[in-house]
Amino acid sequence: MTSLVVISHLRWDFVYQRPQQLMSRLAVRHPVVFVEEPVPGAERAWLERHSPCAGLTVLRMHLPGHAHGFHDEHMADLGELLNGYLRDQRIDDYLLWFYTPLAFPLADALTPRGMVYDCMDELAAFDFAPPALIERENAMFDAVDLVFTGGRSLYESKRSRHADVHCFPSSVDHGHFGRRNVEDHPDQLALARPRLGYYGVIDERLDMSLVAAVADAHPEWQVVMVGPVVKIDPASLPQRANVHWMGQRRYDELPAFLAGWDVCLMPFALNASTRFISPTKTLEYLAAGKPVVSTPVHDVVQQYAAVVPIAASPAEFLTACESILAWNEAERFGFEVAAAAVVAATSWDRTATAMHALLRRFDDVNGTATTFQQTFEVEVIP
Repeated sequence: MTSLVVISHLRWDFVYQRPQQLMSRLAVRHPVVFVEEPVPGAERAWLERHSPCAGLTVLRMHLPGHAHGFHDEHMADLGELLNGYLRDQRIDDYLLWFYTPLAFPLADALTPRGMVYDCMDELAAFDFAPPALIERENAMFDAVDLVFTGGRSLYESKRSRHADVHCFPSSVDHGHFGRRNVEDHPDQLALARPRLGYYGVIDERLDMSLVAAVADAHPEWQVVMVGPVVKIDPASLPQRANVHWMGQRRYDELPAFLAGWDVCLMPFALNASTRFISPTKTLEYLAAGKPVVSTPVHDVVQQYAAVVPIAASPAEFLTACESILAWNEAERFGFEVAAAAVVAATSWDRTATAMHALLRRFDDVNGTATTFQQTFEVEVIP
């Protein structure tokens, strides 16, 4: 069975998102080797591994040196450790699957059956993006066989750069988030109602002034912020008696936090780092039956404006939250019906199945990629 060697800038035990959702499912059909970005500062190069689910092995490489990420300083050691692992495990039939262009030099010493680039973000637009990222992405587009994108905006941006680009927007795990009668999370039980909540990475993509404005306008509202703080100074987070920073939580804890929220927030800043995002949490919030208010992120406006109020200013954001909290029974029921219809249109199971159909083009008896000329109508675009 052809393996997937997946090279990711995100750690498996970081926020549970697209790579984990897809690979945990594809591992049923393809053994997955998930290669995290290296951990610097080791006395010697060594390999840590663990198996978080059936069919999937996570490799974490500890390397000398102090550079972070897939830096050139690490490439020789990374290649040696990865090749050694593949050789020891007798993995010689595999596809390379990249989440970051920075790791693309690793392909030089490998012999995959084919290569896939799953472009889940416009990484070059993020704060502190390495200058080499754009150059290496250009090289990837010239070399890979398949490109997937994590949203419609990314698809429109990348579709002209490769002959075979497919749009697979963020989806949802119905079984995880669609459960009802979930008990409130004990860490927020003591908080008064109403509660307005956000979960996800807390970084330059969030509008902290908007979070502060929501809290200041209604001191009786409790604003619950769940997630790791990354790339920004924690001291810059707005501190209010009614704003509660809960830190990073496990994926299995999120439904319990959602259970105790009256409105879900997507207070994204409108900047270069949010131009191409397709927030996974949109469908997760809706699957839990929770109303959502969002700033005008392009993919959210395009796909979910019929059920998610879009607020272009702090005043509009507050008005939308106030309106939801004032819903009568009929209004709430109407929302729940509309939200259920949106969520039913997609799932991570469907997305993984559609991706697997595209991967089957590599299944030929000679061990070389077969080129298909027809267009595959399997993109999942709600």
